Amino acid sequence: MTDPRARSVLVIGGGASGNAVTILLRRAGITVDLVEAKPDWNATTGSGITLQGNALRVLRELGVWEQVSASGFAFGSLGVTAPDGTVLFVADDIQTGGEDLPATLGMQRPQLQQILINAVRASGADVRLGITPDSLEQDADGVRVLFSDGTEGRYDLVVAADGLNSATRAAIGITDKPEPTGMAIWRIAAPRPEGLERTDLATGGPAYIAGYCPTSENTIYAYVVEGNRDRASLPPESYADEMRELAQGYGGFWPEIVKHIDDPAKVNYTWFHRLLVEGPWHRGRVVLVGDSAHCCPPTFAQGAAMSLEDALVLAELLTTRDDWDDQLFTDYQVRRMHRVRMVVDASCQLGQWHLDGVRDADVPGLTHRTLNALKELP
Repeated sequence: MTDPRARSVLVIGGGASGNAVTILLRRAGITVDLVEAKPDWNATTGSGITLQGNALRVLRELGVWEQVSASGFAFGSLGVTAPDGTVLFVADDIQTGGEDLPATLGMQRPQLQQILINAVRASGADVRLGITPDSLEQDADGVRVLFSDGTEGRYDLVVAADGLNSATRAAIGITDKPEPTGMAIWRIAAPRPEGLERTDLATGGPAYIAGYCPTSENTIYAYVVEGNRDRASLPPESYADEMRELAQGYGGFWPEIVKHIDDPAKVNYTWFHRLLVEGPWHRGRVVLVGDSAHCCPPTFAQGAAMSLEDALVLAELLTTRDDWDDQLFTDYQVRRMHRVRMVVDASCQLGQWHLDGVRDADVPGLTHRTLNALKELP
C-alpha cells in the first residue's frame, strides 16, 4: 500500500467536519494543510449545541471525548411542555451512540470548537487562518491551489469543508444550493436556572417552537423558532427585543431566561435551510464533506453529527485504500447518502408539519424510526 506519509491533503474550512478529517488523516501520517477564512477560527462564535450519541461516538474516536464530557452537560430525556410551562410528558432519549455514551450532551459551541482546535494543533497539521483558495487547477494526479495571500500549493486531494455556502462546491461545478425551509431560529446563551436539567420543547404560543438545552453546570442556550422574515427588516440592534418579545409568551423556566435576553450582540438569528447534493460529492480530486454537501434544520439536532460522520467515513476510506480514485469517492457518497437523506428529510418534515399546522402528525413515530436507525454505525 502507498505510504500515507507520501500523500498530502488540503482541508478548506475549520468547522466540525474539517477539523475532524484533519485529526483523523494526521493520525495516519498524511500531511494535512488546513485553511480557514475566519482569522479567529470561529472560536468565539455561537451559543450552544446539542450533541446526540452518534456525534459523541465520533468525538470519542477523535480522542476528545473526555474534554467534551467535562465541558458539557449530559442528559437522557426530552420534555414536551405547554406554552405556559406545564410538562405534558417526558420521553427517554434514544442512545444513538450506544449504551456506553449519554443519549444527549449539550455544550457551549465555542467550547467544542476550542477542543477541536486544540486537537488539530496537537495533530501537527499546518494551519493558516484568514486564508481562502483563489483557484483550483486539477490534473490526473492532484490539485494546484492558489491562495488569497499569494502563495500556492500542490495536493493529492482537496477536502471542501467550507460550509453551507461553500465557494469550493461552486468552483468545481456542483450547482446545488441551499434552500430556505420557511423557518428561522433565535438563539442565545444564558445562565442555567436551578432545576433545568434537560431539553424541554414547547409547541404553540407566539412561535412554532420554544426550547432550551443545558450546556454546562452553569449555562444553557435557549431558542425560539418562527417563520423566516426578511433579514433586511431586522436590524441587528433589534435582535434582543425581537427574541424577548417571542420568549415572553412562555412559562416555566422562560421568565428567568428572558431576564438575560438583553444584549442584541449575544442573540443569533438564522434561517433554516435544506441542502442535499444529489449527484456525486466530488469532482476529480476535490471532495465535499459536512455542510458543503448537506444541511438540514436543527429539529433533530443532527447537523453536527452528520458532518462528523462524514469525516469519519471519508478518513476511513482514505487511510485504508491504496487508490484515491473515483471509486473511493463514489463509495463514500453512496455509503453516506441514505443516512444523510433520512436525516435531512425527517428534519424538514418536522418543520413542515409546524408550518402546515398539522396537529395529528406522527412526531413520535418519525423520531423513533430516525433515531433508532442512527444507532447503526455510519
